[in-house]
Order: sequence, then C-alpha cells, then structure tokens
Amino acid sequence: MMLTTEAEIDSILDANHGRPHDLLGMHPLILDGEAVWVFRAFIDGAVSCEVVDVEADDGPRYPLKKVHPAGFFEGIISRRDRFQYRLRIEQTNGEIRQFYDPYSFEPTVSEQDLYLFNEGTELRIYEKLGAHPVHIDGVPGVKFAVWAPNAERVSVVGDFNNWDGRYHPMRSLGYSGVWELFIPGLSVGIKYKYELFGKDGHLRLKTDPYGTYFEPPPHNASVVWDSDDYIWGDQAWMEARKTRDYKKEPMSVYEVHLGSWKRVVEDGNRPLSYRELATELVDYVKNKGFTHVEFMPLAEHPFSGSWGYQVTGFFAPTSRFGAPQDFKYLVDKLHQHGIGVIIDWVPGHFPKDAFALAEFDGSHLYEHADPRQGFHQDWGTLIFNYGRHEVRCFLIASAISWLDRFHIDGLRVDAVASMLYLDYSRTEWIPNKYGGNENLEAIDFLQRTNDLVHENYPGVVTIAEESTAFSGVTRGTAYGGLGFDFKWNMGWMHDTLVYMEKDPIHRKYHHNQLTFAMVYQYSENFVSVFSHDEVVHLKGSMLNKMGGSSIRDKSRNLRALYGYMWLWPGKKTLFMGGEFGQSGEWQYDSSLDWHLLQYMDHAGISQAVKDLNHLYREYTFLGVTDFEPTGFQWINGNDGDHSTLSFVRLGESPGEMLLVVSNFTPVPRGQHRLGVPLAGYWKEIFNSDAGIYGGDNLGNGGGVSSEAIPCDGRDHSVSVTLPGLSTVVFAFHPEG
Repeated sequence: MMLTTEAEIDSILDANHGRPHDLLGMHPLILDGEAVWVFRAFIDGAVSCEVVDVEADDGPRYPLKKVHPAGFFEGIISRRDRFQYRLRIEQTNGEIRQFYDPYSFEPTVSEQDLYLFNEGTELRIYEKLGAHPVHIDGVPGVKFAVWAPNAERVSVVGDFNNWDGRYHPMRSLGYSGVWELFIPGLSVGIKYKYELFGKDGHLRLKTDPYGTYFEPPPHNASVVWDSDDYIWGDQAWMEARKTRDYKKEPMSVYEVHLGSWKRVVEDGNRPLSYRELATELVDYVKNKGFTHVEFMPLAEHPFSGSWGYQVTGFFAPTSRFGAPQDFKYLVDKLHQHGIGVIIDWVPGHFPKDAFALAEFDGSHLYEHADPRQGFHQDWGTLIFNYGRHEVRCFLIASAISWLDRFHIDGLRVDAVASMLYLDYSRTEWIPNKYGGNENLEAIDFLQRTNDLVHENYPGVVTIAEESTAFSGVTRGTAYGGLGFDFKWNMGWMHDTLVYMEKDPIHRKYHHNQLTFAMVYQYSENFVSVFSHDEVVHLKGSMLNKMGGSSIRDKSRNLRALYGYMWLWPGKKTLFMGGEFGQSGEWQYDSSLDWHLLQYMDHAGISQAVKDLNHLYREYTFLGVTDFEPTGFQWINGNDGDHSTLSFVRLGESPGEMLLVVSNFTPVPRGQHRLGVPLAGYWKEIFNSDAGIYGGDNLGNGGGVSSEAIPCDGRDHSVSVTLPGLSTVVFAFHPEG
C-alpha cells in the first residue's frame, strides 16, 4: 500500500511543494491502529534506498520502496523513540552512498530570531539568514535561510545537486516569510543560489542576499564560506579605539580604489591582492602620514565600471582581490600600523541585475513597486523601501557586519542626498504623509543606523556624502539631526576648485569663492575633500584643474591649494593620485601613473602632502579645534585685489597658534604686512615654495619677529615675504 498520494509525489517531482518537510523525512503515523514511522525521500538516480539507524550498535537498515521511477522512496517501521538516521542508496552506476537526510532536522532559525527580524531589530540577522557551516546534533553541514515571503517554493541549488531545484526544497517558516534548510555534508567552497517559484508563475535563480563570498565576475554564484577562523592581531588598536574621539583628533583620509591604485604590469596588468596591498599600501599610507584610508565600495558588485557603487553582495568583500580572510588581513595590518579603515557603504540603491535583489521573490520585496519611489533615474538603479522592517533590518545588519566581522572603523555613506528627498532628480514623485518632499522613512533609517553604530561600536565614525543644505546632518538624533559624525564639504570643494581653475589674473574677481565657506563652516562637522568624483568624466585631474599654462605653474598652484586645505578647519580627504599630481584623469581599470614621481613637479607635491600630514598631526590643537569657531580668526580675508588670504588657527591653550598666508597669484610679495594676535617670533614651518617641493625657495629665513605696527585691526604685525602661488605657515613662539 502506498501512503503518499500521486499528487503529493508530483508536487515534489514538479518542485512546487511549499512545505517539503511535511512530506519528506521521518513522520509519525497511526497505521491500522499501530504507531509507526513513515519515511519518504526523493533521490534521483537511486536504484535502492535504505534507512540506517546510526544510534544503534549494529546500525540496522530498513529498506524503502521505490514508489515512483523518478526516485521517490517510501517505507514504514514500527514506532519507537525518534532516532537519528542516514539514507543509504545504491546508484545506477553501482556506487553506494550514505548520508544524513536534510529533512530529518529541526528548523535552524528560532521563533525569537524571526520575530526580531520581522520587527526590524535583529542587528545580527546575518548570523541567522544566509549560508553558515555548522554542526547540528553532531552532524556537519550548511544551514541556509532566506527571506522570500511571496514565493510559492524556494530551493537551494548548486554544484552539489546539479543546480536542480527538485532536490533541496526549503521549509517555509510561516508568517516570517523566511525559508530554511540544513543540508548535511556540505562544506566551505560549495557554490549555490536560491531557486524561487513566485506567485507570478515565474522561476527565478537568485544569489544569496546575505552571502559572504561570491564567485569573481562575470560569474555570480554565492559561495559557502566561513572566515571566523581568522586570528586578529589588532587587539591594541581595537581597545584604544573605544575611547577615541576623532572630532578632537587629526583625521587625514586617503581615498583609494583598490582595483586601480597599483597594478602588476608583468602579470597581465592585474590589480594587487588584499595581501599584497597589506604590504605596499600600508607602507605607502604610513609613509605619507595619513591617519586613515577610505576604500571605495568593496562590497561585491558585478560591474567594475560602477566603481563598486552598484552592490549585489552587501555582506561580502569583493572576491576580485581575495577571500574574506585576505581582506581581514589587510585591515589587520593597517590597524597594526596605526591606520584606520573607512569603507564606502551604499544603502541608497541597488542594481536591477536579475540574479540579485530586484523583484527577489516575484514581488517588489526590497524596492518600492511604484517607480516614482523605487527607480533612480540618474543611475538606472532601484531604491530600497526603507519603510519595510525587514529591509531596514537587512541594511542595518549590513553596516553592523562590516564593523563586526571586518573591524572597520568608519562608514562613509554614499549618496545621502538621494535618500533624503523624494523628489531627488525626478519630475514625478509622491509626497510624504505631510505633503513634503522629505523621505521620512529614509531619515528614520539613517538616524537609527547612526545611533546603533555609535552605541555598539564606540570610536567608529560615520560620514555623510550629502550635497545639499539639509540641516543637522552631523547633529545628534536626540536634537533632530541625522546623527553622522562628519559630512563631506561638497560646497567648499566646488567653490575652491572653480576658483583654482581660473587664470590667476582673473582670480581677484572670484575671491568670495574662497571666503564664502566660512559663512557656514561651523554649521556641520565638515571634512574638506577632493574626491574621486572630481577627477573623472572629463573634469580633469587635480593637477590639470589648476590655472596656469605649464606643469610647473600647475604644480605650484596645487601645492598652494593643499597647504590652504590642510590648514583650513575640518578633517581632510584626498583621492589617490592627487597626492602626487597625477596628470591624467583617474581610470578605474588601470594603475595610477606612479612613474611621474621621477619628476620634481610631481615628487614635490608628494613631499608637500607628506609634510602637511605630519604638520597636522604634530600641531595636535588643529585637530582639537577643527569644529570650534574659536579656533579660527581671519587676519585678512578681503585682499581680493592681490588674491591673498590670511588667517590664524588657534588652540585651546594660550600661544597655540598658527598663521596661514596664501598667495594665489604668481607675483611674489615682499614686505607683505599682516596683523598678528600676539607679539613674538613667528617661525616658518611650511612653505609650499620650498626647494624640496620644486619651488623657488623664496622664504623668510626661518621666521619673522613681530613689530608694534598696527595692521589688520591688531596692535602688532609682521612683514613677510610671500612667494608667488604659495601657502606659507608660521608657528607662534613668544620668546623667539
């Protein structure tokens, strides 16, 4: 007598059974008044199948009957206590295999985990969903779990089952929308995807949203991986980080695109691996004096031309440069050499690639259904639905995972402006419930993310790339702000570059573009930045943006600009290549032009940036007062006719003071008089025209003493020699 109906068998063979654990595996049954166990299994290519009791001493075997030629087996044994068993099969080629039945195990995700996930509060849901090598009841294997509430059926497919969705259908965990399956015998390195049958009648093959490792592009399968075996060596850094406050410390960030920083020409022009970078990049950044590196997005992405900003693997470092352990090694080495690590994090949108998040389970699961809310017209990408608990949980967990698994020290959040406004770059849009254009759900998401990061990871910083005048980006959430630590100063970057692109003879007509930034300088905690966005799309490199007709003049301009930037209030970020005056625009698929360092015009810029970084760190009060209005005073911000600027940076203690003077014309100015706040000796500590930078070595003989001659509204003044196209910095010494 066959206990399973033809319809039930067909539901397995046709891969449309939504609750396979109710049918397959071991189930109690009363048959003719007797308590029995009924066993069912579907194993393609099996001639015979037996149940092996692995708990009994002799391992007795109970044969199952093949009730369908496709490989569906069924059998009963007398009821006794539930026991652990294996299936023993003989295949058509005579091979004997014995394995644990995936449908004999209890769910691997608890009701509490599911409740918190649906509530949006499970910060480490990445430990529960996704693929994880585990031991259950002493049996090794991999547990899989995925959120797909609108799917009719979900299967795990991979190179272990010929990518056939009939063999490992998952169990639905009810209202949660989560599907789960433990597959014994699988191990690290297995490639897999999820096969989903949607209510729309279409079959989809999707990578794991919570995957931790992926095949290198152009392939895209998820890979079962476990990087928890990495032994960290950065304990001292991580402990010290808990008490650090970068709002009060020097912070100079080197922005890096790993695929194009440096390439191995003799090996097919390939990029350096994570482990190679752990030597070359670490040594370089340490030598140049930067406090941090910031990596453009390293989360897995299919198209290199997106620079990493169109993410398909929100929990996985890209496999282009190595395995997750290799990325940990790079972070570890940076920490051991005193260098912090920031990554670009992209929660604002995701690509439409059919294998990833888009219409994941046949519905608009992660994105808005209405294109007026869910489609980003500028980038052709989809916008997350921040109002859905599970989507917020996914994104917050992504942020937490980078801090937790990879010891990341900061998140620079990309495209914040596009998240904040419902009408961002669109003509048709849907107002919020109050009729406004603010995306209230996105604002709440950003606030919650910042709060959770700061609560759980003291010393970690969050940075907003936000290009509008949205109020309170770096204000605490308790006071209605977004809760970021820092904001990129996009306005300062734009105005400053527009000014520097002018021929010096015309700069006097644009002087306000240098001084206007002080009007709003202390409205946020700003980072002065020259980013990758400024050196692409025919905008020219930093060097070639500079006014002037020769490379030498452009180099002088750029050194003067960097001196001005490093002494201007706020933290600093500079994109790679800018530190040595790369001539060409940045190309994501080729190396920086390192050969230019043989020329003084480029080597001099590199040396100047190094010295400015060390100056910034030596005079620690600069970092302390970066965001304090009392730490800045204009000396003369109105000398537009001569295109000069002068100001002082002040510390919290008397006498902590630097005088900064910039001359943005090529005309040297001897006996240039400036008022100073205090009488004494002013030591020249930086001069962008110094000979070691490729300048004319025109300076002030080591320093100048003040005189009791009123100037610029002050009782004392100094007469300085100001080279053309230069920034000169003096430190106050009361006794000379």
